[in-house]
Amino acid sequence: MRHIAIVGSGPAGYYTAEAAQKHWGDDVAIDVFDQLPVPYGLIRTGVAPDHQSIKGVSRRYEKVALSENVRFVGNINIGRDVSVAELQGLYDAVIFATGAPNDRALGIEGEDLANVFGSAAFVGWYNGHPQFAGLGPDLSGHHAVVIGMGNVALDVARILSKTQDEFAGSDIVAHALDALRPSKIRTVTIVGRRGPHQIMMTPKELGELMHLERASPRVDPGDLPPEADDAILEPGLRKSVNLLRDFAAIPESERADKAIEIEFDMFASPTRFVGENGKVSGVEVERTVVEAGRARGTGEHYVIPASLVVSCIGYRSSPIADVPFDERAGRFANDDGRILPGMYCVGWARRGPTGTIGTNRPDGYDVIDKVAEDAQAGVLGRGGKQGRAGFDALASERGLDVVTFRDWQKIEEAENAAARDGSPREKFVDVASMIAARGN
Repeated sequence: MRHIAIVGSGPAGYYTAEAAQKHWGDDVAIDVFDQLPVPYGLIRTGVAPDHQSIKGVSRRYEKVALSENVRFVGNINIGRDVSVAELQGLYDAVIFATGAPNDRALGIEGEDLANVFGSAAFVGWYNGHPQFAGLGPDLSGHHAVVIGMGNVALDVARILSKTQDEFAGSDIVAHALDALRPSKIRTVTIVGRRGPHQIMMTPKELGELMHLERASPRVDPGDLPPEADDAILEPGLRKSVNLLRDFAAIPESERADKAIEIEFDMFASPTRFVGENGKVSGVEVERTVVEAGRARGTGEHYVIPASLVVSCIGYRSSPIADVPFDERAGRFANDDGRILPGMYCVGWARRGPTGTIGTNRPDGYDVIDKVAEDAQAGVLGRGGKQGRAGFDALASERGLDVVTFRDWQKIEEAENAAARDGSPREKFVDVASMIAARGN
């Protein structure tokens, strides 16, 4: 019997558990750890609340979690409650699937001004992550700036622009919905260092901006390259650029009926945040040109008004004591998933924040192939480790309050029961409430 510990219960974690099941069948026991009492990671607190169809993949993970040889071990912080060395002493392989939950900093002046947030914090706020539930962004100003040209930037711009009715069917948390209701934001500027041919926005998400009740997207026709240049683009990017062309062609008469404008400001690289009385009031940018795919500053600067800034430029993994970490890359130091003998990483913790949720499936299967190769080569020893029995003894000795998957189902049931009309659930936004909902 092989014993495997997976640290992180998001997509990468559960795809890896699924792969281990398929490889070893009944000859493996898998414990999936998470520092929160609730599973699914990015699916719960990262995917936009108005994209419920994407969250449906959690049912696949639930099937894995409910099988006999997979166990959810929630409310356990690896590195604090249990050391990595202790985990390695109990399990044949330890696989880190902790994602990339921290914002990558821009590293420019004024980043510490009030009402400047990273997307991990801001998205976590409206999705009810306990770490960010108390963020309290000030939405009383008229101008929001969203930095980045990927789908997360689109999510943030869309959430800031929707009416209350447009959140029907979503699971946006109550404190965010209450804060957005009186929002005074009337302009959302999406800022990107490069141009239309370098955006990372997918057509589906970009196309949603055309169907907002009170908001209209705007693109400067002068930022668009000659249409013939689009021929070299891959099909998905070509569709996205075509949508930008559609945005540029929206008649002013149609825009006049919309209260909010979502403006794309391309070829603009943020150089500093401007503030008044400790709070952000603008974003200074430098005009750029793109040469060989890279942005080069031109020396021309201007300031975009901003009462709120959300930076969506990428994420970093969280370092864990005794696990080698690549500070520059913002992920665990690894050789194609291998960190040290018996220690592995998968998903964003392995490759950085790239790809879709589905990209984690082949990644999970690949790392299990490596675990199997190492087991065959004798790298993992002869087996015989205690696995979950040893962990349970350690948890009991330390008085750790472990949350099981059955406990999570009780929490989920309580969230579903508390849902407002038209919403699938009302998420608990603090750990104490989650634990209380579990019952005795």
